[in-house]
Amino acid sequence: MLQPKRADNPQKAYSSYFIILVSLFITCLITSNITAVKLISVFGLIMPAAIIIFPISYILGDVFTEVYGYRQARRLIWLGFFCNLFLVVVVYIGLVIPASSFWDGQAAYERILGYTPRILAASFLAYLTGEFSNSFVLAKIKIATKGRMLWLRTITSTLIGQGVDSMVFITLSFIGTMPIEALFLAVLTQWIVKSLYEAIATPITYMAVNFLKRHEGIDVYDYDTKFNPLTFSHE
Repeated sequence: MLQPKRADNPQKAYSSYFIILVSLFITCLITSNITAVKLISVFGLIMPAAIIIFPISYILGDVFTEVYGYRQARRLIWLGFFCNLFLVVVVYIGLVIPASSFWDGQAAYERILGYTPRILAASFLAYLTGEFSNSFVLAKIKIATKGRMLWLRTITSTLIGQGVDSMVFITLSFIGTMPIEALFLAVLTQWIVKSLYEAIATPITYMAVNFLKRHEGIDVYDYDTKFNPLTFSHE
């Protein structure tokens, strides 16, 4: 029978499943930031194309926190942040290096990959506040429910995490450039769509969590974890 483990007694080695989960999370995050430049229309709702992939990063974050605990999830979130920052820096370097005389794609490169400082700052802050809110809420509810009702903590944490993410990003990116009513509607639309996305994916989340707990032989409870997102210690 699987024995619950405390967060101060983690795995000593990283399994293949652990590495796969980290890789998928980082891939979803970076892919969503690249595809976000395109706006799509779904049933009359205007949203960034990243809506296809970004909610999956929250699902993976839920699975990660549920199985490995908040302490490991904190490392994952910061790893995702720095990987995304690395992408942005490399893209910017490619942007400012003079183009070859026969290459005519500079304008397209700037149009698709040239993030404005305001959008970039909003994206980074929204990611950190949203992901940490999501992971924190899930870990706390897991302790409060003694590991029961996984659906309750995944959906609740998503409602809060995605709500924070949508509010921070939309507000910081577009306040002052669009009416308050339109701003509120944009936040509400993204929040509802992303939350419904994860709610529909709940059966998949259950399967992934049960599979990992069974094969990893671990089920972390963050009883003694320090929930400060800026702490990089083993606590």
